[in-house]
Amino acid sequence: MKEKQKPINPEGLDLREKLIYVNRVAKVVKGGKNFSFAALMVIGDGHGHVGLGLGKAREVPEAIKKGIARARKNLRHITIEKGTIPHEVLGEFGAGRVFLRPASPGTGVIAGSAVRSVLELVGVTDILTKSIGSSNPHNMAKATLKALLSMENMDEVQEKRNISIVDYQSKK
Repeated sequence: MKEKQKPINPEGLDLREKLIYVNRVAKVVKGGKNFSFAALMVIGDGHGHVGLGLGKAREVPEAIKKGIARARKNLRHITIEKGTIPHEVLGEFGAGRVFLRPASPGTGVIAGSAVRSVLELVGVTDILTKSIGSSNPHNMAKATLKALLSMENMDEVQEKRNISIVDYQSKK
């Protein structure tokens, strides 16, 4: 596993936001029911930066605003190569698991709603996905983000193994 990535400063990025899920929660009290809302938000610039945030409030717009603020704090960089991911990866969060597989150009984003929202805002244009286990939007979105953060590109692997492609090819 890669070491934990530090959050990115959102200044200067052209961020778009998307609502993944709104949950209404009712608390039964003496006078009736108190409703509150939880909004799961994702933000991204379409060029490898994405953040996920959960906001809770008594009204939906306020919950959305809090979710966006939290997502901005959790902004991370994702490795994308030619509109897809560098290699297959499995992300797990809670009971939800998401399998991501690179796809050839023109395939599109083949994914469910929560996974699709995260991938589109990262900037992935061609990918195949399969969700396994829980279909809870919270778990699916977080498992997708975890999978994307665990990916490594060729340069990172070469550095980790202290070998270059030229060295490897000359040994054959």
